[in-house]
Amino acid sequence: MCIRAVCISIYHIYSIYTYMYSIVYIMCIRAVCISIYHIYSIYTYMYSIVYIMCIRAVSAVQAIMASSAGVIIVTSCEDVMRDRHWLSESYVVFATPYFVFDIYTMFLCYRHRLQVKGHEGGVGVGGYLRRELLLVLHHLFMVLACCPASLFCRQGRGDFFQGLLFLAELSTPFVCLGKVLIQFQQQKTLLHKLNGALMILVFFCCRVLLFPYMYLTYSRYLRVPLLRVPLEVPWPCNLGAGLLMALQVHWFLLICRGALRLLLRPATP
Repeated sequence: MCIRAVCISIYHIYSIYTYMYSIVYIMCIRAVCISIYHIYSIYTYMYSIVYIMCIRAVSAVQAIMASSAGVIIVTSCEDVMRDRHWLSESYVVFATPYFVFDIYTMFLCYRHRLQVKGHEGGVGVGGYLRRELLLVLHHLFMVLACCPASLFCRQGRGDFFQGLLFLAELSTPFVCLGKVLIQFQQQKTLLHKLNGALMILVFFCCRVLLFPYMYLTYSRYLRVPLLRVPLEVPWPCNLGAGLLMALQVHWFLLICRGALRLLLRPATP
């Protein structure tokens, strides 16, 4: 009986030890897995944030370069039609591949932004095109239409107007900074509000008013009334200017609507 009792006690002790060991082992494995998942999540989050910021920085640098080229060209051309500057064609050759590159980087930025928010679904090309269709079409238009027209159809004329088009990029650094601030949830800061005001002002002047100013300048060059200028300009130029201006007006209204929504949002305690 004593031997039986001892054996039963040993069995019970072994069973309890095995059970406790299994529980501790499972808890340790679970803790390790959770830690690895958290580390991976933090790494993925930080990688996505850094990636998005790098893309914004590249866009801002390209915009500053394009705007600088535009200022140099515009200030160098006294005759708006006949004066030449080597940057007017050279920068087109340099910037055209950027628009192709930017289509791809915008998709990567879209995917990483969804990953940061924890949305794994909808990160494909279809979701990207549904969200950024107009911007993709704008970039394709710049590559497939504006680039050939600038290099082969101008016949060495209108470098001044080419420089004005480069100045449209002056608003891009403000747009990039605004998106970075939103990424870090800094919408209520003074920097974001100041940047937003400057972005609206610069976008309106350099993208919306740009096309009326080009037609006004050409009317002064021809010494004809402003309303007659579209009749003096080749129809492809009118079509391209109309399409580009329509896009700029659409985006400007979206920017103003977003700014108005932010101003009217009730302050959270």
